[in-house]
Amino acid sequence: MTEITLRAACVRDAREVAILHVAVWQQTYRDLAPENAFVTLDESYRFEKWNEKLSVPEADQLVLVAEKENRLVGIAAAGAPSEKAFGGRGEIKFLYIDPDFKRQGIGRHLLRNLATHLRDRQYPGVALSVVEGNRAATAFYEALGAEIIGRYVDPGPIWRSQNIVMAWDDFGVLIQ
Repeated sequence: MTEITLRAACVRDAREVAILHVAVWQQTYRDLAPENAFVTLDESYRFEKWNEKLSVPEADQLVLVAEKENRLVGIAAAGAPSEKAFGGRGEIKFLYIDPDFKRQGIGRHLLRNLATHLRDRQYPGVALSVVEGNRAATAFYEALGAEIIGRYVDPGPIWRSQNIVMAWDDFGVLIQ
């Protein structure tokens, strides 16, 4: 069986990252997001955003890709917090796994690397947001020891989603 490899994403990955992002996002939010979000947040839009993110990194940014047999099977990103609701903790901004590769430890492995990155940048913990109603994500993070610490409305480009803020204040829970 071929092993999953992780590496830092680069600009040349933007198109493939956008394709995976859209595919997973559309599946995940099919019953949660409004129709206009699906029309607007397409591969072209996501490619532009990922190309920008990978060309001009934000503060403390780390974007990772997971690959198996030269196929992109996961993407993850972390960096400085974007919302006050995170309480100064480093933020997990994205974690998307190809549905064909879920339940193989890829998400946990990506989170471990992102948490290590945020710890090394002296953040007091790790936080992320989950759209209300995304029970699979909430259950996954709770199984990894996350606690719900708050809520906020994501100002998003199209959809103002209600979000649950989940956090780990003990890096050891994720890094072990």
